[in-house]
Amino acid sequence: MSLSLVPVPVTTADRAACPVSDLLARVGDKWSLLVLTLVAERPYGFNELDRSVHDLSRRILTRTLRNLERDGLISREVRPGKAAGVEYAATGLGRSLLDLVVPLGRWVLEHEETIEAARSRYDKASSTRRAVSTLD
Repeated sequence: MSLSLVPVPVTTADRAACPVSDLLARVGDKWSLLVLTLVAERPYGFNELDRSVHDLSRRILTRTLRNLERDGLISREVRPGKAAGVEYAATGLGRSLLDLVVPLGRWVLEHEETIEAARSRYDKASSTRRAVSTLD
């Protein structure tokens, strides 16, 4: 007996309704995991995050923080007084996600050379196939 996590065929409605795909799209974007990792180490203010990640525009940082907060992965606390500002920190939910993602990152680093070798083989074979097909 086989237990499949994915219905076949996979419809557009299936993909749209899948909470796993939705969250993976969020954490698989260019900046979310990086920002989540930083605020899991310690709380950061907005400007501090802005200075900490090169090539991340303030507009995209704002959007990333809002999305992470919306998903419950980070918290946002307004600091009153002379040092007024906003501070972001990972929530328990965000930390539990990192508990799953960090081993994946370690796996990638452990297999980096093997993956690069496979890519090189594929790219070489693919370019050969393209060259042959243009001769036809």
